[in-house]
Amino acid sequence: MKIIPRQIPSDSVSALLKANVHPLLAQLYAARGVCSADELDDAPARLLAPSGLRGMDAAVQLLADAIAQQKRLCIVADYDCDGATACAVGVRGLRLLGAAHVDYLVPDRVVDGYGLTAPISRRVKETGADMLITVDNGIASVEGVAVAKELGLAVLVTDHHLPGDHLPLADAIVNPNQPGCEFASKSMAGVGVMFYVLLALRTELRNRGRFDRHSQPRLEILLPLVALGTVADVVKLDANNRRLVALGLKQIRKGQMQPGIRALFDAAGRRLDMATTFDFGFALGPRINAAGRLADMTIGIECLTTEDAGRAENLARMLDSINRERREIEVGMREHAFLMAEGLCEDGMTPPAAISVFDPDFHEGVVGIVASRIKDKLHRPTFVFAASGAPGKEHELKGSGRSIPGFHLRDALDLVSKRHPGLLLRFGGHAMAAGCTLEEARFDEFEQALAQVAQEWLDAATLTRRMETDGPLSPQWLDTTLIDQLQLAVWGQGFAAPTFSEELEVMSQRLVGEKHLKLELLHHGSKIDGIWFNHTDPLPSRMTLAYRLDINEWRGERKVQFLIEAAQGFEGGAGNMGL
Repeated sequence: MKIIPRQIPSDSVSALLKANVHPLLAQLYAARGVCSADELDDAPARLLAPSGLRGMDAAVQLLADAIAQQKRLCIVADYDCDGATACAVGVRGLRLLGAAHVDYLVPDRVVDGYGLTAPISRRVKETGADMLITVDNGIASVEGVAVAKELGLAVLVTDHHLPGDHLPLADAIVNPNQPGCEFASKSMAGVGVMFYVLLALRTELRNRGRFDRHSQPRLEILLPLVALGTVADVVKLDANNRRLVALGLKQIRKGQMQPGIRALFDAAGRRLDMATTFDFGFALGPRINAAGRLADMTIGIECLTTEDAGRAENLARMLDSINRERREIEVGMREHAFLMAEGLCEDGMTPPAAISVFDPDFHEGVVGIVASRIKDKLHRPTFVFAASGAPGKEHELKGSGRSIPGFHLRDALDLVSKRHPGLLLRFGGHAMAAGCTLEEARFDEFEQALAQVAQEWLDAATLTRRMETDGPLSPQWLDTTLIDQLQLAVWGQGFAAPTFSEELEVMSQRLVGEKHLKLELLHHGSKIDGIWFNHTDPLPSRMTLAYRLDINEWRGERKVQFLIEAAQGFEGGAGNMGL
């Protein structure tokens, strides 16, 4: 592990200080590319305009006409948290804007696979729908859209994934990543795209005289859902995404949210008045995702769409139970997968350039999580495969991959598919996460092909685990009120939460719970408690540690503690987040 302090542009710090930003926050924001206080303004008026999205005019005309003609609308969602929240936003928002008939359909991860397939389009038609709307999928569903059109359905695709070589022939496509779209934020999640469609639709309906600015529906009540899906999908938190998340968090802290959001906070034991992005990413998000991994995402969507508080509580408890089951399955898979991955290491020490593992007993709903764990531990692009559970597809493997900075996973799959025609039956994804399907008999071929691409693309610097930090922390900032302020700020992918690093003296250390290292540290002459979750190796008396700030509450007393993330020369230390 190499710990590298971030560069802090002094001119940006000065500009933020002149705008009365707290000195520590000014340094943190400047190190993350913020140049002026305007970028920190999260007022709704600062959101990018929906009109900047290509295809928006056609989309809102289509929807406004459908609402006027009382047509039946059916949303086809994805089975992750982004898809579930996007579906809930679509259902709730379209009903608010006057749609009389709005239903949804979510594919089954095992039976249907990802996206709008031809069978899904036929099922939508069988429901009596007139119009099909995709959320968080559809940009690569050329065949599914074609079948829907043949069946007489109008089709609106809303998505944020990267398109393939050909776009589907839908009536309208809204996706910031489609060719020709100049929208400034390319990182919006699927739920953000659907929210933007609703904003533009409200303007169109207002122009048609359906309501005025005073009587129009308040779409901002949907922002808690938008914030949850945006953080849970781990998209880059650019300025526009940070505003969406900040607005959603503010509503939750004021007690204004859907019954399902409130119930999920209760099930996770989290405080509404102190809601954070951490709660979205590591408490609520995993509980919703668990439904799509092990059961039926309908449970998650119903939790987010119901207005019945009692039903929301019951569904949230179900999601909590499913997530506990997911954790149990993951633990067994993770231990076995770690052993398989470590068995690939050269001389028992150096991992190959890319790692691919498969076992017939692996659960396909958990392969992505396990791939992420191996990637974190070994710092290599990693794919984990499981046998397909779909009827008639038992000979196929479904794989989920996670990558490291500097290795674009979807582009790597694209090159593998070109070099080995027919190897990948299906593939797609992003730079850091992707999925693919292949014949079980060709797993070894895939393993070698991906490793070959990794050997060509990755150099020693990229393969060295690095952690960027905010450098040493002045003792004057060890204040619980300031730490509360830091925790309430918007942090996430591409806008990392504050992590500091410096050489510290280890005064004492002991194991707690058999797997966590409890520390007493000396920081600029003052004793500070520390804990390193899931780390059992003893530390030398002095070493450079990377740590986050936390508050330990015990019997009414609030004390600052350091959460150790890494140490110079030690591997691992990812903690227990997401469990």
